[in-house]
Amino acid sequence: MDFIGEIAALATSFFFALTAIIFTATGRTVGSQVTNRARLTIALVLLVILNTFLYREPLPFSANTSHWVWLSLSGVIGLSLGDAFLFQSFVSVGPRLGTLLLSLAPIFGSIIAWLFFGEMLSPMQITGIVLALAGIGWVVMSHEEPADTPRGHTMRGVIFGVLGGLGQAVGLVLSKPGMAENFPPFQANAIRMVAAAIFIWVWTIFQGEAGSTFKALRENPKTLGLIALGAVAGPLFGVTLSLLAVQRTEIGVASTLMALPPVIILPISYFAFKEKFGWQAIAGTVLAISGVAILFLA
Repeated sequence: MDFIGEIAALATSFFFALTAIIFTATGRTVGSQVTNRARLTIALVLLVILNTFLYREPLPFSANTSHWVWLSLSGVIGLSLGDAFLFQSFVSVGPRLGTLLLSLAPIFGSIIAWLFFGEMLSPMQITGIVLALAGIGWVVMSHEEPADTPRGHTMRGVIFGVLGGLGQAVGLVLSKPGMAENFPPFQANAIRMVAAAIFIWVWTIFQGEAGSTFKALRENPKTLGLIALGAVAGPLFGVTLSLLAVQRTEIGVASTLMALPPVIILPISYFAFKEKFGWQAIAGTVLAISGVAILFLA
């Protein structure tokens, strides 16, 4: 047993924790949507270069139609829409609570698999879902807004986080058939990224926000550098490793290991963001991650 899938899933958690911190900072400077547009564009350029070097073609044009359809849908829903909600959640409630809400993704994935693919949930798996939801609810209820925070600010962040988790779940489910026949993860990621980038920029132009996006980035060159770093850590390495994990090990094991960013971020939020939280937040986070683990390892 080579444990490549498990190692890739664990590395994914560290990269996603890093990107959550980076994109929280950039989102609070230039806005979450500008951050999403820039990081998708930078990640796509990097993937084109990498695929040209590895496979002698900038994009996997030799892939069959099924790969393109499934992975394009996965990219639009997971990377464009899901991450747009997630980044707004980071801005509203911070990376710690935002990544915890993202832990809903495997729960949503299990429910989708049950509803549409007939995958039955065992009593132990249902117990895991209940524990995860209880842990997340505990953390949300214990979260205290600063005195100067507008009314309903946290609730909006929570709703955005839930929608981000749903987008991630749907994107992950759609990527599975798109990677059939051992389709290379870097090429799969390139298809997802090109579809996501095209969708997000068409929507940006339709809204008339292309000019303001470039203006915000020109006026904040250091933020653009941070976004580029986040694009390398997240869309390039993190997403590619997550696809490798799904391909090389059981999706349950991969999803459990990829759900660890909230635990990784706890000390970072405390020391870097000076975020104050009590034992309830720590206990709720551990309970939520334990529930996710039970869900997939039962």
